[in-house]
Amino acid sequence: MDKINFRKDLKHLYAPPVKTFSMVDVPPMRYLMVDGKGDPNTSKDYQNAVQALYGASYTIKFMSKNQLSKDYTVLPLEGLWWADDMSSFTARKKDQWRWTMMIMQPEWITPEMISQAIETVRRKKSLPGLSILRQEMLAEGRCVQIMHIGSYDEEAPVLEKLHNEFLPQHGLTFDGKHHEIYLGDPRKTASDKLKTVLRQPIKKI
Repeated sequence: MDKINFRKDLKHLYAPPVKTFSMVDVPPMRYLMVDGKGDPNTSKDYQNAVQALYGASYTIKFMSKNQLSKDYTVLPLEGLWWADDMSSFTARKKDQWRWTMMIMQPEWITPEMISQAIETVRRKKSLPGLSILRQEMLAEGRCVQIMHIGSYDEEAPVLEKLHNEFLPQHGLTFDGKHHEIYLGDPRKTASDKLKTVLRQPIKKI
């Protein structure tokens, strides 16, 4: 049985250039999502959300392999980030942040399979985040993105350049929440080697 690697098959979505902003059209995708707020470094809700997402996503993967004979590599953790004052991102005022953490699910995974997987995990493990886990289609459309290499706290200059230079110069503005895709594991990778896709849905002014 071949294993599908979406990061390779959808390279235009998961491997943007490092030094320049690029445009990409993102198709609608189904995600498992958990909403929350606060500093991801200290929030227990954040940790609960991530545990629930991975628990359900790996269960869905094995259901797909066993029931449908379709195997794949579980997609990376992603996050939508926003705040009442968007300048709190460049200022790194993390206690003011709101977030939706999520993991994309292949198109052949049905809502019924997702619900079944969540119940399977619930019977095996006590994961508080499961109670607020939901599934949703996300349609971002036209986006600007770039690959950031380095610690998460070093994203601010890149976002400042995107917000205050690139978008105004091209007659663009926000059309959705700031989106990050985490391609490295901070528990195993040095902070200066972490790879994160920074994505912003946009529209013409």
